[in-house]
Formats: sequence, C-alpha cells, structure tokens
Amino acid sequence: MINRGLGESQQRILDHLKRRGTSTIPAIAVELDLNVETVRTHLRALGSDGLAQRVGSRRSGPGRPEILYGLTEAAEAWFPNRESDVLRELTTYLQHAGEPGVVNDFFADYVGRRRSAALMRVEDLSGDARLEEVARILSEDGFMAEVQTDPEGKRVLRLSHCPLRQLVDVTKAPCRAELSYVRELLGERLARVSYIPTGDSACCYAIGKGA
Repeated sequence: MINRGLGESQQRILDHLKRRGTSTIPAIAVELDLNVETVRTHLRALGSDGLAQRVGSRRSGPGRPEILYGLTEAAEAWFPNRESDVLRELTTYLQHAGEPGVVNDFFADYVGRRRSAALMRVEDLSGDARLEEVARILSEDGFMAEVQTDPEGKRVLRLSHCPLRQLVDVTKAPCRAELSYVRELLGERLARVSYIPTGDSACCYAIGKGA
C-alpha cells in the first residue's frame, strides 16, 4: 500500500477492498477489528475522496440486504504500480538493441493519437484564450501546466510536472514529440527557457521565440 496521507484505518480498509474485491461494513469491521460506525465513517470519507463507492447489495439472511462497497478506478493509483519501470526498461532495451527509430516512432504515434481531439479544442481560439486552453489540455495529460508572464511581459507556458520523467533519462524522444505537439496546438514558435532534466523545477517555454 502506498501511503499518501490516509489514516492507518483508511489504508487498511482500502487494502481489504483490494483483496476482497467487494465487502460490506460488518465484514470489514470483523476482519479489521474495527467498530461498525468507525468503518462507516471511514467509508464515507473514502467515498468523498473518490476512492471507495457502493457497488451493489447482497442478502445473507433475513432483513435488509447489506450494501457492498468496492474501490473506484481512481483508487488503483494508491497501490504499487510497475508500469513506468517496465516501460523504462523496454525503452532502454530498444535503445541498446539499436532500435532508436522504433522508440521515436512510438512517441510520435502516442502524441498523434491525441492530436486531432486537442486541435479541435483550440481551432477556433487565438491569443491568450488559445494558450490557456493548451495549458488545460496539457494539465489533463499530467503536466501541471499553467500560463505565466515573465519580467519582460512575455507569456510563458510552465509545465511543473513531467509524467514521463523516468523515460526522459533514457531517451529525449518524449520531449521532442511533446514539444512538436505543443507548437502545433499553439500555432506559435516556442523557446525552452528551463528544463526539468537539467535540474530546473519546471519546463518553461517562452511564446513566440525560437525555431
């Protein structure tokens, strides 16, 4: 279990639901040795956080059916995931096997599959409105993008997070593909003024400069 600020009992409830698939409040209380009302309170909090939800009901005897709880799709992010490690190793293997072209083609295709929908969102926009929409698109892709103004009054696109950071240590193909993608969305020239892989806190691009 990955600890990101949940209390110990809430973590245990998520772990229980992960192992069992679905469960009821009484069953959780018995297995985790918790009070029923405590479990109910924690499930309410986990539901508010978008991590647990009601998934149905079942009848185990006379009386009202018991409500079944399960994890949401968002809860998967709270458990160990090796996908990024495996993708990094695959990329490293292809690089060492003399197949860098395959890596470049993959990221070009990866960006290409998002291009049409993104271009439709900005095609009728211009100026700051277009820049802000591009920042929203990139944030949805995990880059935590925002628009800032530099000391000279120029607009700067700041990407505070790189969701492909581990891969960038192996190949700059993701950077090249994403930069081309952003230039196309903006319809503007860009100049990189800071870069996460070289130790900066964000990748920043000045608008209207560069090649």
